[in-house]
Amino acid sequence: MASVADRPRGLRCQDEVMGTVATVHIAEDWPPARLRELADLVFTWLHEVDRRFSTYRPDSEVNRLDRRELATADCSADLRHVLDQCAEFWRRTDGYFDAYATGRLDPSGYVKGWSVQVASEMLRAAGANNHSIDAGGDFQLAGRPAPDEQWLVGIRHPWQRDRVAWVVTGTDLAVATSGTYERGAHVTNPHDGRPARDLVSVTVAGPRLAEADAYATAALAMGLPALRWLATLDGYESAVITSAGDAYRSDGLPVAACWPGRTPP
Repeated sequence: MASVADRPRGLRCQDEVMGTVATVHIAEDWPPARLRELADLVFTWLHEVDRRFSTYRPDSEVNRLDRRELATADCSADLRHVLDQCAEFWRRTDGYFDAYATGRLDPSGYVKGWSVQVASEMLRAAGANNHSIDAGGDFQLAGRPAPDEQWLVGIRHPWQRDRVAWVVTGTDLAVATSGTYERGAHVTNPHDGRPARDLVSVTVAGPRLAEADAYATAALAMGLPALRWLATLDGYESAVITSAGDAYRSDGLPVAACWPGRTPP
């Protein structure tokens, strides 16, 4: 899992949601009560998203739609937006991003990044222009952790839990990572129905987390052809580690440390 370096400024807190740990760091010199109020706002939203979009909750809006207990026209505006965006990314990725890849509706490859992006927009609307939000390795970074400093995002080494493969730096940046090291080959190649195994880690960085998340998911499903495809994405940089232990990084990806070059076991 990725991580943001701890900073003393503001408030940093965590909560379990969406089957992972979400971390909010609001880097503002504000009263603790105000910081806690804004963190609670973020967690309340993320829990709402989990209730409505989780594929593990039988009563979620997503599962009710999948079982045809709910018509698309009767879905919430948020779910209709997610469905529209999933269809758009299916087109952009030549079908490798497919919310129906498993035969059931599962928009998780878009929802997590989108929900964190929306949470970041909530904080900005409240005047908190310096913050980071992480949900299971999907980061939306805003402003700076402290004056004249940049955020540091460590991307986990795929075979050594106590090491990082990359340290991405930046301000006002989204960073999404999709990999096989936590849940195995959980992403399916929708073109052949087989688990995607050629790549073990794909990181995509750019301005919007919803897009970065979808692109990372699509690239993992795509396998080795993703190396060329990722280079065509306008405004997004990437880093990839293959199951053979080879690593590739686009020139524009802002990194403070690089892949150590270890081959897989």
